[in-house]
Amino acid sequence: MHELTTNQKGLIAENAVIREAILLGIGVARPLDDERYDLILDFGPTLVRAQCKWAVRKGDIVLVNCYTSRRGPHGMIIRRYSEDEIDAFVAYCAELDRCYYLPRDEFDGKRFVHLRLAPSKNNQRAKTNAAGEYEFDAKLAAHVYGPIAQLGERRHGMAEAVGSSPTGSIADTDFKGN
Repeated sequence: MHELTTNQKGLIAENAVIREAILLGIGVARPLDDERYDLILDFGPTLVRAQCKWAVRKGDIVLVNCYTSRRGPHGMIIRRYSEDEIDAFVAYCAELDRCYYLPRDEFDGKRFVHLRLAPSKNNQRAKTNAAGEYEFDAKLAAHVYGPIAQLGERRHGMAEAVGSSPTGSIADTDFKGN
């Protein structure tokens, strides 16, 4: 396979996210104008402006860039996303064939997000982000299926309950990344 351009990676990521959202029953739309977000995810009464990112695996870490960059007359211009531009990052890691949902407010001001695929060598848990907690099906299932736990099968083939506990602890209209 040849080396992909930045635009090709972006298109692959967008299409992978769209596919995953459709499989989960989430409506997807694209903006008609040149906006800072790439997709609109439709959760019934709530619309989420999502910026798509190409994620890279580096050992036990999935790395997601939370900024945009371009070459300017005096070097690279790096710009982060603000709350009035996007509500979430959605990322696709081709090596793992996984999509991730990262609420912008959880990672506000960060340039990168590191999602751990395995525990750290020193077993530190504080301020770490387990990749499995941000996978689309894990992060969005409670909102898509409602507050009552649903028994579903994860990609690794093991049945797991998803939803909220106690019953009714998540309101259908209270999403926006929570």
